Amino acid sequence: MRKINLTLLILVTGLLVSCSISKTSSSNSMAVSGSELNLDVKKYTLDNGLRLLVVENKQLPIYSYFTFYDVGGRYETAGTTGATHFLEHMMFKGAKKFGPGKFDTFIESNGGSTNAYTTFDSTVYHQDMPSHTLSKMIEMEADRLSAVLLEEKAFEKERAVVLEERKYRYENSPRGLLFQEMMQNVFEGTPYGGSVIGSESDVKNLKIPEMRKFFDQFYTPDNAIVVIVGDVDADEVYSMVKDHYGDLKKSEGLEEFKKKMDSKERYAHRGRYKREVKLKAQAPNPVFSIAYKGMKIGETDAFVLDILSSILGDGDSSYFNELYVRNKKPLLSSIGAANYTLKNNGVFFFSGELLSKTNLKKFKRRIVRDIARSCDHAITERTVQKTKNQYMVQYYNGLTSNNGVASFIGMRESFFNDYRFYHKELEIYKNITTEQVKKACKKVFANNEYIFLSVWDKHSKGKK
Repeated sequence: MRKINLTLLILVTGLLVSCSISKTSSSNSMAVSGSELNLDVKKYTLDNGLRLLVVENKQLPIYSYFTFYDVGGRYETAGTTGATHFLEHMMFKGAKKFGPGKFDTFIESNGGSTNAYTTFDSTVYHQDMPSHTLSKMIEMEADRLSAVLLEEKAFEKERAVVLEERKYRYENSPRGLLFQEMMQNVFEGTPYGGSVIGSESDVKNLKIPEMRKFFDQFYTPDNAIVVIVGDVDADEVYSMVKDHYGDLKKSEGLEEFKKKMDSKERYAHRGRYKREVKLKAQAPNPVFSIAYKGMKIGETDAFVLDILSSILGDGDSSYFNELYVRNKKPLLSSIGAANYTLKNNGVFFFSGELLSKTNLKKFKRRIVRDIARSCDHAITERTVQKTKNQYMVQYYNGLTSNNGVASFIGMRESFFNDYRFYHKELEIYKNITTEQVKKACKKVFANNEYIFLSVWDKHSKGKK
């Protein structure tokens, strides 16, 4: 991930309304009524498969531009781990028409900002810019999709940056090391059982021809979604996007490749449970995670587990914060719970840090027991309704900027092939009951199928 901090402030903006789809989209009135949410999204699909989503918002002379690519760590193979993230860095180092430095210089000179991120499931690039720059921004984004440079000097410089980032995020970070180890153990033997940044040896040995092959395979118009939200005219945007992206060629065989790589069997849980993993690192107090089998994004129970994770470990008033942190005799300095859903699987986990006086062995026995009991003790009509209310506030607050709207509809188009999936999502959240949460809780924790991981400088060398 990389970032430029610049002067343009992305202010709170209003939303237009209604849903529509296809090149000739219809439009209804703007509405956020009760639990009803309707966004006025115009969707276009080019002949080469590129999808374009546009939301017009004329309140301020700015826009947000997101590009979602359906490629992440899950499509990497032995020897090329980290290629997706490395390529994300290289996408800012120049392309055929706009060479080295041109992209960042254009954005900086216009007071804009740019960033990108890579996950196991996707790679996303985004900009926040003043409206008069849109035509040039479209031209520059199409240029780097068609022909990123991958020059040797920039490639080697960025390799060093990526290796330093890996060291910062994992080797020198107890919590980062803990998360990486959790993913490797929970998703052992699956495409999620690694690191998005990649193994150190793979990053050190990745060659430009391998990177070029990776780029040619996944950076194609039919594997991309462009989302533009702000002070723009949708039909004009479509015309400009068609002019600059329309001649790019579709992929060959990518759809069949992805179907094979995303087969259900490749992502089935293979991790060994009811065990403990200890790692020695610079952590004066033990930091821990306790992980359970989760589920993929979009499942009804996955939304229920979102509510459960918030009840158990989101904020000062959550169940385990009250039990372990805010107690008169606290055991931990912090604790949180998370329901991490990915495209093809997921993990539910707790993580936190022990106080110096807390015995790790005794604490492990206690939290395993308390987690199993939490389904009956933590979940009430009050806690479920309170959490649902908080979720809706956060949900709508995320839609108060162009950037937030672009990310919101782009993610749903990317994961579910339909930006309108939020209608189903809101309906699910609205109808979640206390009994549903209790049932989902017991399903996750009933068999005590957990992996307990800890990082501490007093552990014996290595891991076990």
